[in-house]
Formats: sequence, C-alpha cells, structure tokens
Amino acid sequence: MGENIFASFDISSQGMKVQRMRLSSVANNIANANTTKGPDGEPYKREVVIVRAAANNPFEKELKTQIKLIGTDPLHTSNISSGTLIGSNNVLNANTAKDNTPPRMVYDPSHPDADENGYVKMPNINIVTEMVEMIAAQRAFEANTNVVEAAKNIARDSLEI
Repeated sequence: MGENIFASFDISSQGMKVQRMRLSSVANNIANANTTKGPDGEPYKREVVIVRAAANNPFEKELKTQIKLIGTDPLHTSNISSGTLIGSNNVLNANTAKDNTPPRMVYDPSHPDADENGYVKMPNINIVTEMVEMIAAQRAFEANTNVVEAAKNIARDSLEI
C-alpha cells in the first residue's frame, strides 16, 4: 500500500517536471517572438517539448499483456490489479526541440533585416498559441499538485486509523 502512494508521488513529480519544461519553452518563445537574427543569422525558431514514454517500462509491458490477454479469448478478464507500479526510473523521456516550420514573412522595408524586396523573416511564433500552451501547462501542473496533495491526505488519514 505504501509503495502505491510513493509511486503516485513519482508519477506526479514527473508530470510537474514536464509541465515546468513546457512553461520554460513558452517563456523562451514569448521572449524571442521578435528576434529576427540569432547566433546562426536566422530568426528564432519556436521551441517545443516532446514527451515520450521510455521503452520497455513497466507500464508498457503491462499494457501489452492486457492487450494480448483481452484479444486471445472473449472470456478472459482483465488482471489490472496485478500490482505493477510505474516508478520514476525512465518512465518518461522529455526533450526540447526546434519547430522547423518556415518563418513568417512580414513586409517592413524600414527594418534593418529586410531583404531586397522589403520582407523580414520573423520567428514562427504565434503569441495566442503560446498563451494557450501556457494556460494548458499551468492547469496540468496544478492537477499534478492536487494529486500529490490528495496522496498526502490519504497517507495521513491512513495513519490516523
């Protein structure tokens, strides 16, 4: 029983780390929304967070077992209560990557970075999209903190029994 509560802490902490990465990427994107030249001479490219489950983690193994079991015979029942836990060891791989969509072309012949036709390559960042990403990451972070709080309350209440 105690392992399940600590596993929920691990899962929620991973979720909070991912949401923190998303918020950091959004902050970088908003801060560089008008950066027309970076160190490479190109406009800033939008930063995104990519999250993948680690290969061969306990959850993936259990999921494959469930799919195989359910698909072999209609009379089989699920064995979800087998006690498999998702620990903090390599459950998620989260990395940042650059969005390679082309830059926005803005007509501004007075801009110092304008080409011969008067167009400036602007970063591929939409502030509205970034604000939506920020709100979604914030809400997901809050949901994970609520899970941690609920697990703490369960642990405390179980000790009072």
